[in-house]
Amino acid sequence: MIFRQLFDQVSSTYTYLLADEQTREAVLIDCVFEQHARDAALIRELELELLYTLDTHCHADHVTGAWLMKQALGSKIGLSRQYEATNVDLPLSHGDSLRFGAHALEVRATPGHTDGCLAFVSADTKRVFSGDALLVRGAGRTDFQQGDAHRLFRSIREQLFSLPDDYAVYPGHDYEGRTSSTIAEERRYNPRIGGAVREEDFVGYMQNLGLPHPKQLAAALPANLRAGEPEGGQPPPKPDWGPVVTTYAGLTEIPPEWVARHRDTLHILDVRSPSELDGELGHLEGAQLIPLEDLRARASEVRADKPVVVVCQTGKRSGLATVILKQAGLVRVANSAGGMVRWRDLGLPS
Repeated sequence: MIFRQLFDQVSSTYTYLLADEQTREAVLIDCVFEQHARDAALIRELELELLYTLDTHCHADHVTGAWLMKQALGSKIGLSRQYEATNVDLPLSHGDSLRFGAHALEVRATPGHTDGCLAFVSADTKRVFSGDALLVRGAGRTDFQQGDAHRLFRSIREQLFSLPDDYAVYPGHDYEGRTSSTIAEERRYNPRIGGAVREEDFVGYMQNLGLPHPKQLAAALPANLRAGEPEGGQPPPKPDWGPVVTTYAGLTEIPPEWVARHRDTLHILDVRSPSELDGELGHLEGAQLIPLEDLRARASEVRADKPVVVVCQTGKRSGLATVILKQAGLVRVANSAGGMVRWRDLGLPS
């Protein structure tokens, strides 16, 4: 199985990408609205077909990116039927199974943090994606959104601690940088529900946490009951000047074929050394030359009345150049993917 654990620093949310290596069919768990470009880029670069975007529960601290993924990649949205949310293609219940390639995720209901919490169990890879029910050395709070410490105690004990010891636990959040645990560890060391703890101990612990409500609660819950669809149904605006894509590395790129057809509407910036301009790859006529090592000091010389497309030999130096230019305040900037090597391979005119 292809497996990636991704992180959103603002909400301390973990997102999980799982895919079958042969069929390339994939599942995304607990994606974050603001991380859509990153997640979509990874899926695109790994050449995956996203079948499902699943949420372990209706989040209170961030907006899900499920709706955006459906618009971009055609994936189906899965969420507990308990919420009766809109835009959900797969209203999930305890015992359901979701297949992707040779793999499957078993759905287990784990109410308590909210009344619609789910965990997803991958038996063949011995992993459980526990959402906010069971955390690494913790458990999800139970003081809002139909939370119930008694129910959460039973959910963890009956649905999660019933798994074999060697199953890896992948939580929905962690605020201390811990990435995973195991069922054996949490059953033994979890200070809230591990060891010989009784239900009344757990309930007393959870009812006295004294935590402030999540800052995004008022905005996140209504949005998540729409599966992350923005009000008005319009996704965030994309660059309006060309087919710019964001890579998983966070760089903006544009296809050289499009650049060749729209040269008169663009400002071309070459960041190679002067000696490279007349080398075997040549250069694009009319391109402005500012070597990469000089760009920070000379960024003000780059005209901003047109979108800027940066080129170099293979697209590596020009990728860094787009970062430098954006730091200098230029917004409409993209790297010509593959640089002059790809330009020549495609037979595009200089």
